[in-house]
Amino acid sequence: MAKYSEKASEKVGETLHEMKEGKLKSGSGKKVTSKKQAIAIGLSEARKQGAKVPKQKS
Repeated sequence: MAKYSEKASEKVGETLHEMKEGKLKSGSGKKVTSKKQAIAIGLSEARKQGAKVPKQKS
């Protein structure tokens, strides 16, 4: 399993919490119900904030 920075882990935790509350939405505007998708969104947002996150697989 990949190691993420503490900041990235916090961001993923926040997005999972939002998903459980039903407030997390994808780019198309639909509600996110998949745990994997919520984690991907959290990592993406962490990357944008400059946190240490491994590169995306191409």
